Amino acid sequence: MLSTDFLDENGVMTTWMVSTSLIFLRYLLFAGIAFYIFYKFRVHHFLARKIQLRLATRKQIRNEIANSLSSTIVFGLFLVLIFTLRKNGYTLIYSELDKYGYLYLVVSLVVMIFLHDAYFYWMHRLLHQPKWFKKMHYLHHQSHNPTPWASFSFHPLEAILEFAILPIVVFVMPLHPLVLLTWSIWMITWNVLGHLGYEIFPKHFSKSKWFKWINTSTHHNLHHSHSKGNFGLYFNFWDRWMNTNDPSYANTYQRIFKGQRESVGVK
Repeated sequence: MLSTDFLDENGVMTTWMVSTSLIFLRYLLFAGIAFYIFYKFRVHHFLARKIQLRLATRKQIRNEIANSLSSTIVFGLFLVLIFTLRKNGYTLIYSELDKYGYLYLVVSLVVMIFLHDAYFYWMHRLLHQPKWFKKMHYLHHQSHNPTPWASFSFHPLEAILEFAILPIVVFVMPLHPLVLLTWSIWMITWNVLGHLGYEIFPKHFSKSKWFKWINTSTHHNLHHSHSKGNFGLYFNFWDRWMNTNDPSYANTYQRIFKGQRESVGVK
């Protein structure tokens, strides 16, 4: 993350432009590498793991990138807000690594990830209420067969809700910039994975005693194609606890490995 010194020296507008540019470049890097590998360079190699056999159109991909650019503009504004609040002593972001110790550094990252997962699940369920879906979440669901470029493809109002977890957490929990940076990389990685369009985990992953609690690309792909259930982000805790897993998830996951993907698609 940029330091408050950068904000002092260059002003709000420059900080916002730099923040937005860095966020968008990170998106281009992670989504671009995934897209190139799975949709261009090794497309025939991975075809057996394609969740939906049909391919996204160029128009869909252009829209996903344009919407993601819009989202990064919103995210950049949030970072300026956080920098300003930190500069004035309103956040619990700290710079000295030894202030809380290295154990806390790791623990705070884990807590941040689980808090984000819980926040996302309930925020996501709210967005699927008819009123909120029509106002903002419909745009993300225009990608019925998502690609990695859909990772940040949100309506501006949804982008605000997506990022709102960060300014909330920095008020109540001490966090080091390294934790925030690592969390941001974790977040974009799982966003790209969820929208990858290919299943990269092993055949028995969804049935494993331990790994069944981790979401897969198939899990989120079904959410896009069916527009119901499967609200979780990183983990499958809340969907299991609240009985909101798509009933076809386990069967669909296995069908991919049997080459029966023709039936996977928009209902």
